Amino acid sequence: MNKFERQGRPSTDQPTLSESLASEPTVVPADILDISDADAPPIAPAPLTPSEVRTILLSLMLTMFLAALDQTIVATALPTIGRQFRDVSSLSWVITAYLLASTAVAPVFGTLSDIYGRRGMIITSMSLFVVGSILCAIAPNMPVLIIARGLQGLGGGGILPLVQTVIADVVTPRERGQYQAYFSGVWMAAGIGGPILGGVFAEHLHWSMIFWINVPLGLTSLAMLLPKMGRIPVFHRRRKVDWLGGVLLMAAAVVVMLVLTWGGNRYAWLSPVIMAMIGASIALAFAFVWHALRADQPFLPLSLMGGTVVPYAMVCGGCAMGAMLGLTVYLPLYYEGVYHLSASEAGMALIPLAAVSTLGAAVAGKAMARSKHYKHVAIIGTIIAAATATALALAPMPLWLLLVLLSIFALGLGTAFPVSTVSSQNAVARSQVGTITGATNFFRALMASFTVAVFSAILLTALGGDISLSGEHRGVMSAIPAADMIAAFRYVFGAAAAMMVVASISMGLMEERPLAGPARPVELAE
Repeated sequence: MNKFERQGRPSTDQPTLSESLASEPTVVPADILDISDADAPPIAPAPLTPSEVRTILLSLMLTMFLAALDQTIVATALPTIGRQFRDVSSLSWVITAYLLASTAVAPVFGTLSDIYGRRGMIITSMSLFVVGSILCAIAPNMPVLIIARGLQGLGGGGILPLVQTVIADVVTPRERGQYQAYFSGVWMAAGIGGPILGGVFAEHLHWSMIFWINVPLGLTSLAMLLPKMGRIPVFHRRRKVDWLGGVLLMAAAVVVMLVLTWGGNRYAWLSPVIMAMIGASIALAFAFVWHALRADQPFLPLSLMGGTVVPYAMVCGGCAMGAMLGLTVYLPLYYEGVYHLSASEAGMALIPLAAVSTLGAAVAGKAMARSKHYKHVAIIGTIIAAATATALALAPMPLWLLLVLLSIFALGLGTAFPVSTVSSQNAVARSQVGTITGATNFFRALMASFTVAVFSAILLTALGGDISLSGEHRGVMSAIPAADMIAAFRYVFGAAAAMMVVASISMGLMEERPLAGPARPVELAE
């Protein structure tokens, strides 16, 4: 066993949250702690009371709601924005700019929080997000709006990994899965309410309200969270920042995301532009790996990506995220083409996929708190998801049966999220939790974009290369026979089933390390 693996295993002597609440250590303000020595043990401030824990979690949920809402609320207002600025051709960049920026900086904020601390990074992330929102709201033209969306994405991309890292600081791994389920509920609420709220603002008020609403919500979350941040245990370690490694990682991520976004839509996959970008992304990735292997303190230590836990957990979570997002993007086409639902009805039919996955995450969180073999629930859940996706691919069925099967699929899929996230965090040293959390979210975003691109390629191949699946597709899609749409989506459902099989196998191969947390010998199931 190497040094990293020894450090990564959770200590059986680590105090649990319940034990910490009952203890009374000396109060040491976090802002005067000397954390420049990388070998110094973490110093915990005074214990958090249950009320303080609830306040912190509530503010974190509000913070995450902002990031989740901004990914869904903008879409319904895009036509209004395009009409006002008289620029419809650039509308996709309003979404793409945010997506590129938020994906690229996720590992950056995670790593920097392990170096400079959570407080400074949360302030930076939220400040960028709020300032970007204000600039979006007052943008006089489309180019300024796109640039402001990129700035907003720089802040929004740091919110999710930072929130998950702070949860890891205040909640033990065994209890953490239950809280991850709560945050899955936040994403569900944003996914359902965002498009509705965006449509209301654009139609009855003004499209800028979708950005102005972020200002009071962001300031409120900071006002709730910052007074408590000094009470959160300190685990970060000051060290030299490998800026070159960070730049190489972000550059490679941006190019990869552009390939996955443009390939098959704006440019053909074999076009010179896409091929050149693929070559550039490979070169940047090799440059990042070469630099990381030679740097004394690399920005993202490649050793974290190895071992018997992290790579399997990341693959499982990435496949689950990809399958869910891919179906969310393209199922409305299936609803409209096969069941002749309107756009709003198709949106409502997506609710089982989003809502029931939250229930699956809650089930897995409970299992992690009570069961010794916590990964079994994710293995069983992903197997169930694979089986139901296979059933969806077999034959046409009534709408009610499709929704039932999708609900079962979502229930099984949701179990993968808390188990994969907490397992990764539990497998590394406490001073590297932010880094691994950022890397996990980065990988999931890449997998989601890759899956959307794959599903798009499948449908383009099955329905015809001249069919556009982006933008204003409804008129074209309505001319496609339902039988052809059913045949095409069999391959989509089959691909989703294959991804869930890979997720289940990965979770089965992952080492099941003991979770630090309150001991419940009576409740722990063998």
